[in-house]
Amino acid sequence: MSKNKTLFPVVLIISLFFLWGFAHNLNPILIPHLKKACQLTDFQSALIDSSFFIAYFAMALPAGFFMKKYGYKYGIILGLVVFAIGAFLFYPAAETRNYSFFLVALFVIASGLTFLETAANPYITVLGDPETATQRLNFAQSFNGLAATLAPLLGGIFILSGSTLTIEQENAMSPVELNTALNLEASTVQIPYLIIGLVVLTVAIIIWKTNLPEIAEPEDTQHQMAQKHQSIFKEKNLMLGVLAQFFYVGAQVCISSFFIRFAGQVAGIEERSAAYFLSAALLGFMIGRFFGTFLMKYIAPSRLLAIYSVTNIVLLIIAVFTTGYIAVYALVGVQFFMSIMFPTIFSLSIQGLGAKTKKASSLLIMSIVGGAIFPLIMGIVSDASNIQISYAIPGLCFLVILYFAVKNAKVKTIVMVSGH
Repeated sequence: MSKNKTLFPVVLIISLFFLWGFAHNLNPILIPHLKKACQLTDFQSALIDSSFFIAYFAMALPAGFFMKKYGYKYGIILGLVVFAIGAFLFYPAAETRNYSFFLVALFVIASGLTFLETAANPYITVLGDPETATQRLNFAQSFNGLAATLAPLLGGIFILSGSTLTIEQENAMSPVELNTALNLEASTVQIPYLIIGLVVLTVAIIIWKTNLPEIAEPEDTQHQMAQKHQSIFKEKNLMLGVLAQFFYVGAQVCISSFFIRFAGQVAGIEERSAAYFLSAALLGFMIGRFFGTFLMKYIAPSRLLAIYSVTNIVLLIIAVFTTGYIAVYALVGVQFFMSIMFPTIFSLSIQGLGAKTKKASSLLIMSIVGGAIFPLIMGIVSDASNIQISYAIPGLCFLVILYFAVKNAKVKTIVMVSGH
């Protein structure tokens, strides 16, 4: 395809990176919001992440099978339609103020995103000159980072009310008054998610009407076929990488998800201002990825991963044992030093796997389910003690990542991949 013919399809596929980045990074806004509106414990509010990330585990293989049979274009369209349905479900969920309904809606959204993430990376690489495929992928990822910065900023403005009822205020209200106040709190998600659903549906229709190329899968050689039949589970470094990725995604989700509550309890920052802090932290995450990629020209990826892991452990010790803005700034810093971890762990894990790479990639994507498990553990710890102590959980996760980095110390160069 010529450059002029690929420009519009490239723009459409890049929009997918923005859309799933935006949906992912609204969860840290939903957690404090629904905690208030539905009167939840920290453990219950953590089910927001669990219902979201369990969808990646459940839908990764079905998404792959669907696209193998019907092609990437129809996989993208289905993913967008499912995403839109999930967003529209927020309206009746808020109308009934039913927390289970919200969790179902989030699972549906994430199911759609699984299809989009499975298709977008290979698609963007074939839309244009093969020599500039990596540039296009990195450019598309920058829009994912832009969405991560904008989502908590806009969510803070349009979803969070900025006020929290104290126990004394709740007790002073009649049941009818309290119910009315909570219903009003819940309703603020209706218009934002209705708009998101309409935008996503519009993109689905445009992609349906657009001529997109299909990706031709190369035939495996006899040697590759023989390699494929060897058990993937015997690859020790891959298995360690899957474990490291499981702990990393768990840590990443924990850091962001409870950030607003942490800022409120530790530094007295009201929720809208805390959302702006989170937006700045996620901007740091995006900058950190570019800076980390630059540093890898001079520092071995495994060594940089080890340095960043130790730095995050130190920052989390500061966050847990200090108070005020120092603790909040420490948590903001963690985002910067997490930035390279997903793609670096991914790339180190698949080094030298040859024909097993696709299976290995599937296992690493499925390890995203860590984002469903660790927030629950953090919620239990928070309910038993407080939100500040619970941040020891991601600190322990970074110890596992440090161990993986040390075990890969001999690897000097890698091919970086896109990721969370």
